[in-house]
Amino acid sequence: MTVRVRMAPSPTGFLHIGGVHTFLFNWLYARGRGGECLLRIENTDTSREVTEAVDQIQRSLAWIGIDWDRPVTFQLDAMERCRELAAKLVADGAAYEDEGAIRFRMPDDGSTGWDDAVRGRIEVPNAQLEDVVIVRSDGRATYNFASPVEDMDDGITHVIRGEDHISNTPKQIQILRALGHEPPVYAHLGSILGPDGKKLSKRHGAVSVDEFRAAGYLSEALVNFLALIGWAPDGETTEMTVAEIVERFTLEAVSSSPGTFDYAKLDWLNGRYLRALTPDAYADRLLVFLHEQSIGWDKERVRAAAPLVQEKIGRFEEFPGMVGFLFGFVDPDVTLLDPAILAAAGKAFDPVEPWVAAGIEVALKALCEELGRKPKEVFLPIRVAVTGSRISPGLYESLELLGKDTSLARIRAHAAAS
Repeated sequence: MTVRVRMAPSPTGFLHIGGVHTFLFNWLYARGRGGECLLRIENTDTSREVTEAVDQIQRSLAWIGIDWDRPVTFQLDAMERCRELAAKLVADGAAYEDEGAIRFRMPDDGSTGWDDAVRGRIEVPNAQLEDVVIVRSDGRATYNFASPVEDMDDGITHVIRGEDHISNTPKQIQILRALGHEPPVYAHLGSILGPDGKKLSKRHGAVSVDEFRAAGYLSEALVNFLALIGWAPDGETTEMTVAEIVERFTLEAVSSSPGTFDYAKLDWLNGRYLRALTPDAYADRLLVFLHEQSIGWDKERVRAAAPLVQEKIGRFEEFPGMVGFLFGFVDPDVTLLDPAILAAAGKAFDPVEPWVAAGIEVALKALCEELGRKPKEVFLPIRVAVTGSRISPGLYESLELLGKDTSLARIRAHAAAS
């Protein structure tokens, strides 16, 4: 049997990271077994549809590395098929008309159960299942009918989805059996919670893929992080390539308990990925990020600055704030400037040639001895004068990259102004 799963987002808003987590588990399961992964847009709720969300969904999945087989399908295109099957169910006595709509007749006795691939055996008393509307009075099929119909027609073997769909599963099983189709394997994943133990939402921080991308996370780091929410290959491994995750992923190792989205852990992991890049690859990825953020800084200067921060930042979003002094004016806190030190620094730097980090270091150390001050006391006002901040890349390297003329102009200007 060829494994075939489907990702079925609703275009009622931009793709949430929780949805990406679910799609990732579908994709991992299919790809690890040579199976297929289909993308279906479940757009039966036209009153809440956001047109641009369809493009955002596909763009987000593609960026994170989740691909799909076959063309994208739209649930509304299956409405005629659903109406035909609903009419058949009415003719068979399994459904009935009710004020222009069609309802499926649920059994009153016994229970509906399935062996959930994550949670084990689940049984739901049939007395708890209401006769669900499967076709509205306007002729549109509802989610609980269109979804299992498409699962049937697409030959879906495994439905891997969030635990919020557990209540839908017995209804869909009953409908599929009435249509003469054996239901697929169901696997219901645990929810993703924020650090405070509540359902992940905007109050916790970024939640859409676009936001994580704009914050400067690497897609492969995000995949690694998401894969380990609710799944653990051995309880110890934290860094894995996508290929390794695909090879090791099993539903048996997925937990039914809620997982926590730990932003601090994601930052740590992303930093690890950034530091593991070669200098050229790091600069290449950084330039792509800056372009996406419409930051048109000189490419060669960006490449020159990249090594100064590769070991210091955890997300590309931090780069502009760290090296912005190289690309524009600075506005330092005058309370941190020491006019005597800055005036002395201007004189000490004047004879330094060539203007390179090694020579700058020698001049600065000599200045500290001349002034009888500790390096941190001397370096701070110089750093603030040239970078506008207490925090920057290495001072020697920053001065070299900024250039002698600009460095001296800032030091002298702030010495006079302070």
